[in-house]
Amino acid sequence: MKKMSKFFIASLLAIFIIGCKESNTNSSNGEVKAEEHKDANGFNYVTYTNDPTGLRLYTLDNGLKVYLAQNFKEPKIQTFIPVRAGSVYDPSDNTGLAHYLEHMVFKGTDEIGSVDYEKEKVELKKISDLYEKHKAEQDPEKKLEIYKEIDKVSHEASKLAIANEYDNMISGLGAQGTNAWTWHEETVYVNKIPANELDKWLKIEGERFSQLVLRLFHTELEAVYEEFNRAQDNDFRRSNYALMDALFPNHPYGQQPTIGVSEHLKNPSMEAIQAYFKKYYVPNNMAVILVGDLKFDETIQKVNDAFGKMEPKEVTYPERPTEAPMEKHIVRDVTGPEAARASIAFRSKGIGSKDEKYLTIIDMILNNSTAGLIDLNLNQKQKVQSAGSYTSFMNDYGMHQLYVTPKNGQSLKEATDLVLGQIEKVKKGEFDDWLIEAVVNDLKLSQTRQTSNASSVASEYVNAFVHFQDWGDKVKFINELRKIKKEDLVAFANDFYKENYVVVNKNQGKIDDLVKVPKPKITPNKLNRDKVSDFVANINKMESPKLEPKFLDYKKAIKKSKMSNGLEVEYIENADNDLAQLYIIFDMGKDHNKKLPIAVGYLEYLGTDKYTPEELKKEFYKLGINYGVSSGSDRSYVYLSGLRENLDKGLALLEELWANAKPDQETYTKYVDKIAKRRNDTKANKGQIMWNGLMSYGQYGENSRLRDIYTIEELNKFDPAELVDLVKDLKNYKHRVFYYGKDLDQAKTALENNHAVVVADLKEYPEKKVYENTKTGDNVYFVDYDMVQAEMLFLAKGEEFDPEKMAVSALFNNYFGSGLSSIVFQEIRESKSLAYSAFAAYSNASEKGNPNYVYAYIGTQANKIPDAVDAMMDLMTNMPEAEKQFNAAKAAALKKIAAERINDTGIFWAYESLKKKGIDNDNREKIYNAIKNMTMEDLRNFFNNNIKGQDYNIMVVANKKDIDLKALSKLGKIKEMDVDYLFNYEKPKKVKL
Repeated sequence: MKKMSKFFIASLLAIFIIGCKESNTNSSNGEVKAEEHKDANGFNYVTYTNDPTGLRLYTLDNGLKVYLAQNFKEPKIQTFIPVRAGSVYDPSDNTGLAHYLEHMVFKGTDEIGSVDYEKEKVELKKISDLYEKHKAEQDPEKKLEIYKEIDKVSHEASKLAIANEYDNMISGLGAQGTNAWTWHEETVYVNKIPANELDKWLKIEGERFSQLVLRLFHTELEAVYEEFNRAQDNDFRRSNYALMDALFPNHPYGQQPTIGVSEHLKNPSMEAIQAYFKKYYVPNNMAVILVGDLKFDETIQKVNDAFGKMEPKEVTYPERPTEAPMEKHIVRDVTGPEAARASIAFRSKGIGSKDEKYLTIIDMILNNSTAGLIDLNLNQKQKVQSAGSYTSFMNDYGMHQLYVTPKNGQSLKEATDLVLGQIEKVKKGEFDDWLIEAVVNDLKLSQTRQTSNASSVASEYVNAFVHFQDWGDKVKFINELRKIKKEDLVAFANDFYKENYVVVNKNQGKIDDLVKVPKPKITPNKLNRDKVSDFVANINKMESPKLEPKFLDYKKAIKKSKMSNGLEVEYIENADNDLAQLYIIFDMGKDHNKKLPIAVGYLEYLGTDKYTPEELKKEFYKLGINYGVSSGSDRSYVYLSGLRENLDKGLALLEELWANAKPDQETYTKYVDKIAKRRNDTKANKGQIMWNGLMSYGQYGENSRLRDIYTIEELNKFDPAELVDLVKDLKNYKHRVFYYGKDLDQAKTALENNHAVVVADLKEYPEKKVYENTKTGDNVYFVDYDMVQAEMLFLAKGEEFDPEKMAVSALFNNYFGSGLSSIVFQEIRESKSLAYSAFAAYSNASEKGNPNYVYAYIGTQANKIPDAVDAMMDLMTNMPEAEKQFNAAKAAALKKIAAERINDTGIFWAYESLKKKGIDNDNREKIYNAIKNMTMEDLRNFFNNNIKGQDYNIMVVANKKDIDLKALSKLGKIKEMDVDYLFNYEKPKKVKL
């Protein structure tokens, strides 16, 4: 299911304006026109002038839309198959149907996934009839008896099925990112495939969408219910459900959550799902989107061969109610264990409306991450912990959403009023006149970054199709924004921002409305790993064009040049656009100086004698340049990115701040308070507890990098001037430069003019602190957390990093523990339905001399934990051997390497990563050749020597009232962890009443 987050919306916004040019009076200078063409095979298609994505839009005779575009950066094709079938179209008495159908489309057809379909379909009909009987029955005891019969027949039916045959087959092509999502108005199926496997992919997908077979139904239903539980444990989703319910009291946007409601999930109808598939999964309601290394004329012919035989049907969508205007704002309250925050949403008109254009600009005026009103007036001045905004537009309505996390001692109401106050500034025109033009240029800059990315371009084609948009309207979107004047914007804001909004206060506290789910008895499904359908056998016989891997000579790919002062510049040319990136790199971080990250973070809020902090941000934004300073454990950066033409001016500004930053005690006090609040928020987040706190403790125990921090009391005693001096002195240490862009001489000139250092005088780094990895085994570290699910992580320290293990471990992970076709996923989710999420891996260390780790993860209902643990531990002790699956995993690993191309800045950072491992060449060639010769015996030996018999530290996050601690104690000595101790935070001081 698709999640909406600030980062997701920001990425959509960046994609949203791909291919736009400044508006002019004729097509050669910016006008967008649709032009009709006919290719060599007689297929009609449309292109759009001034569209740098190069779209060819075809419509087949059966109504199927086909979006094709070329991108030759790698021999891959990003594929999407969107269907206009989302939760908005769910029957009101069967919510969650579109999403559940999404899961079932992975189960195959009469040809994919069956040993003997003629026999299997008899059993599937029995199951379908039993579910109708189950849905109609009101008596709980009788429903339970019917379910037992469903389980019995389902087990028999599974003997005739080949579980995960689609996943194994598509993985064997070397596909990556195989998945799907469902949201309000769409279900979208995703694969990224090697370009030479297009013929096989089309044959597979043409068959997959030709019909629906609901096999392995009741175990997948359990997986969907686990997803429902994960939604209950997600404060963002709970808050968003409340917001949508209040904003849309009648429309399905607010009344039909995509995941569905509990009662409907408990009473599914296979007949209703089949009817939904037949109604919406028709060619005139679908699209095939391919962006990558392809030839237009050949590809459209192949798509037509695969999908052209699908029969079109008239598609009617359910009539959606119209919402009455909001006459007063609405406030809702929800609770959850994570940090308190507020969400504010104004309801607007939908896609293609005037609202969309004006709100896009207003949103960026408020929050563009650099010089927006929220950025400068609230975040920069530290008046709140964090705040921001984003827009989302759908077919019927849209939203302008804002969010805020209060700082220490601040109420949600106070924080919300500060955010709403920024909207009042827009209504009064209290923003710089240049800001609108800068915002539009920023959007254009985002478009430039996105056009070279095949996945981003393809994603935007998805959005255009789902929302019934003419692509030309997308292309000219920037043109339309440039026409908006400040007075028009202010007038719109005063008309729009009234009482048409909802506030949801997500308070921190105990959840009292969780739906607890009983654990059903499920007889494990047969997996039939040794079976192959005739369809797959025929796919395997198809010959694909040979795709040879390409490996890098890093020393040639990364050019080097010396400046007059002796400073070395490493350089890679940007052949795609006129953007540039400049990094000044110090191989020194927190491990060398514990204060360094604190000092670097403080710099973000400072100005100089010449510029206030807000003025600095504005100047950078005008230039189209992003800047920053960051510090990690063993490396720090000073960096710039943006328009190459302004690199010199951007570096001058950055050096001005670096050399002349002005300490301020009040700003520092707020900064420390922000750190304190961030720590409180961290320890309230279960993801941080598991993957940061417990993970670190499992590896290092008490003496870890994570726990080696200053207390808030210590931070408050620091002299801000000392921290500023520390950042200023950073320039006096050894460092190097990496430049990505055009015109190396320009970059060197900018450095010569602004970055004056004498290399011979640069200082050596302080000694690096070393943190020892502790021995694992016989420990269960438990954190009590208010949640429905439980999460477990098994962690075992392995041998020291050895490059010779990289090939076999990559193949092992592919076969055993990673992805939809892996042994772990099949056994724990597909066969036994014991978890929504389960995976395992052998993880190679990122640095020479450090140990590797074995880990395994389970995310499931608390009442399933004992069975899930037994299943996982059995797998980690006795690896099932399936030759067919091994061959598919091997083929997938080889094809992924063959199709991989390391490009652009990725070349530099990949080489940096290799050097930390003690490798000075592109070792993918060695890995590729090693995997080619591997057999199941190699995997067996690796498993026996590196996985089997490991001693695990076990990390658990769960609700103590729901977990069986006695059962956990059998795995090791239980230590219940206090989160303050886990992160080494100070205990909150008790307030005397």
